[in-house]
Amino acid sequence: MHYDELWLTGMGTVCPLGLNVETFWRRLIGSESGIGPLTKVDASGLRNARGGQINGFDMSLYVEEGDCDEASAFAFAAANEAAQNAGLNDDDKARCGLAFGTNFGGAASWEMVCELAREGESDPETFAQFLPDQAATYLASRWDNSGPRATISNACSSGAHAIGLAANWLRLGRCELAVAGGFDGLGLSTLAGLSILRTISPDEIRPFDVRRNGTIFGEGAAFVVLETKASAQRRGANPLARLCGWNVGANAHHLTAPDKGGAGLGWAMQQALKNAAWNPDSVGYLNAHGTGTQYNDLAETEATQTVFGDSANTLAISSIKAATSHTMGAAGALEAIATVMALREGILPPTLNLDEPDPALTLDYIPLKAREKAITRALSNSSGIGGNNASLALERIG
Repeated sequence: MHYDELWLTGMGTVCPLGLNVETFWRRLIGSESGIGPLTKVDASGLRNARGGQINGFDMSLYVEEGDCDEASAFAFAAANEAAQNAGLNDDDKARCGLAFGTNFGGAASWEMVCELAREGESDPETFAQFLPDQAATYLASRWDNSGPRATISNACSSGAHAIGLAANWLRLGRCELAVAGGFDGLGLSTLAGLSILRTISPDEIRPFDVRRNGTIFGEGAAFVVLETKASAQRRGANPLARLCGWNVGANAHHLTAPDKGGAGLGWAMQQALKNAAWNPDSVGYLNAHGTGTQYNDLAETEATQTVFGDSANTLAISSIKAATSHTMGAAGALEAIATVMALREGILPPTLNLDEPDPALTLDYIPLKAREKAITRALSNSSGIGGNNASLALERIG
């Protein structure tokens, strides 16, 4: 069966590094970090009082008061930037697919509902705002959208999973274009739960460093516009990159630990390459999941060595999480945007805080500073607790 090419034609983000793609990218390749003190939640008693908090976001610029909570507003703002970037008109917005991913939805709204209940009060609107699908529902209502719509929660790979789901819709003819990505907001319940799991570093996130001891979480949203080549050409859209292959899967090995040798993530990478019909040695860059935990970084390195063989030694790899924090449901889509920018700009983002390389991890992780390098093909990896894995194969156009 012949499938039309799939093009990314728009991107948008609200994240700890910036409230749009331009600012995010400039600060990312400038080796800046968006991690700082948490002021939205009382972090006393948690493993770390720092996180990827978004500052300076004015909800009133995007949504009407009471319409949705801040997490959904992040998603709405990022999706609208992606739509504007792609040049979508009202008709495009009304018929496109909406594929959303999230870990916790409106966690802050859930906490508010609980507080109101303790005081004997009820607020149905606040209750509705914590539902994971509220962000997609709100966007659909604002866009008068009747296309296919889904919200998935596959832990921290949800954003990448959503892009893969949208790609499947396009291949199956369910729609010709889709807005896909992920979002999450910070809340006390979120950070308390992740703190209990002991995945949070007590000090700093250091991907691939010998001192790595955990990740640091944050909030945000990231979305892309994905469409068939025929749709993009008909609209006169400017292509940003080509999505050539993807794969999602779960190995269900353990709640938080990856399986031996990163076999689950390795399989996702292999299948994404197969789906794209690429040889591993044609890939120039890997945007790693790279959480800064002992087991994840080792397993991802082992999976990369298995999949790429000898070419793993010349593959440029980086994790952007020391700059952005781990943005949970947004992470996979945010890292896909960083990968597209790397393809377009010929600049590979750095792995911050990689001051003492682990001698057991021998690959090229682009420490500390961005690197100029023209690349044609790249993979973007994403993983989540419970063994959820995703890999996206992206290619430069032109």
